[in-house]
Amino acid sequence: MQTVDLSAIREADLSHEPYDFLLGSDFLRREAIAELREDFPNLTKPGYLTVGEADVGGLFRRFIDELEGPELTEELSRRFDLDLHPFPRITTIMRRSQPRYGAIHTDGPSKVMTMLVYMNDAWSADESGRLRVLRDSKSFDDYVIEVPPTMGTVFAFLRSDKSWHGHKPFSGERRVVQVAWVRSAEDLERKQRRNRLAQVLKGVFGR
Repeated sequence: MQTVDLSAIREADLSHEPYDFLLGSDFLRREAIAELREDFPNLTKPGYLTVGEADVGGLFRRFIDELEGPELTEELSRRFDLDLHPFPRITTIMRRSQPRYGAIHTDGPSKVMTMLVYMNDAWSADESGRLRVLRDSKSFDDYVIEVPPTMGTVFAFLRSDKSWHGHKPFSGERRVVQVAWVRSAEDLERKQRRNRLAQVLKGVFGR
């Protein structure tokens, strides 16, 4: 693969408490990073946009194709002992975050798995914007691990009623690509409609 190193998935530590997740590094091939950085879509609105809504080109297009290919799904299926191939998938991209993002949540029941790939060269914002695996919904302080949002970090987890996660408020550039496997085509369409509506509202209200 030209942009993705699947050994980052194979070699990542897999944890089962408080839910099933893995955290790996060097998911992006070093020789591809400079070009991926240059080709990252110039998104002016905050929040996640679907691949179809973003201007994706160059090597970044190849990166998205590899994320959406069967090889990655197969590696994740092996690591989590769950066949993800039958589930539809949606890929979204974020460049800018707002303080209201990152509230503690589990993801909705329509999701099966979420994978995040971070693409920031460095992270100077202390605790802000660093996703945490949480033990409950009550506090950011009761956490198992903190995910560095730096270039090539990959974090994946199976959604459950206790898959609490989130990050302290952050405003500014926070580059991340999310791939989510959902339960049905109807769930996929619903998420796409919701995302389109959210972007329209941001265009109208500027938030």
